[in-house]
Amino acid sequence: MSDSSKAAAPVVVTHFSDVLCVWAYVSQVRLDELRRRRPGRVAVRSRLCSVFADVGTKIVNGWRDRGGAAGYRRHVEGVVAGFGHVELHEKAWAATVPTTSATPHAAVKAAELVAPGGADELGRTPAERLAWRLRLAFFAEGRDVSREEVALDAAGDVGLPVEALRDALRDGRAWAALMRDYEDATAEQVRGSPTLVLNERRQVLYGNVGYRVIEANVEELLREPGSDDASWC
Repeated sequence: MSDSSKAAAPVVVTHFSDVLCVWAYVSQVRLDELRRRRPGRVAVRSRLCSVFADVGTKIVNGWRDRGGAAGYRRHVEGVVAGFGHVELHEKAWAATVPTTSATPHAAVKAAELVAPGGADELGRTPAERLAWRLRLAFFAEGRDVSREEVALDAAGDVGLPVEALRDALRDGRAWAALMRDYEDATAEQVRGSPTLVLNERRQVLYGNVGYRVIEANVEELLREPGSDDASWC
C-alpha cells in the first residue's frame, strides 16, 4: 500500500459507552462534531460496555457513604448543569431508576443486526441513532429504558422495524452480540464510560475528555508522517 493510500484511510475511533452513563450522554456531541468537521476522515465504531448492568448494586455499593440514590441524583444534576446542550428530567435517577442498562443495550445490538446500513449524513448508523434516542428517553424524558417496551418504543421513534428488533431479542441474537461487546470491553481493559480507543490501543481516552483533546489525537493520526518522525516519535 502506498503512503498516499495510507494517508487517505480514515482514522478508526472505537467508542465504548453505557447508555445510562451521564458522561457519555454529555459527550456524544463531541463525537458528532468530530464527524461533522472531518467527513470521510474519521470512522467511529460504537461499542457498549457494562457500567450499569446492575444499577441497584452499583448505587448501593458506590454511593452508600455519599447519600445513596439521592446522592447519585445530585451528582448527575451537577454534571448536566455544567453543559447547556443537554437536560435532565426531574424523574431521572429519582422516581425513575432503571434496573439495568442491558435491556437498552440489547435493543441497540438488535438494531445493528436488523438495520446494518442506512447511515445518515454524519455517518451515524440506525443503531447509533437509537442509542442516542434511548439516552434522551431516560435523561431528558425520565422514562425507564430498562423496560423492553420502552426501549422498543424508542426504536420506533427513529424508524426502526420494531417487530424485527423484538425477534432478535427473543431468539437471543441481540443478547449474544451484546455479550461480545462486553467481552471485548473487558479484553480491551476498558475502565468505564465513555472510552475512546485509537491507533490499535496506543491512544486511549477515558471519561470526560474535552473535544480539543480528542481532536488533537485524531489530527496526529491523520497527519502524514514526515521522513524523520519514525526515528523519535
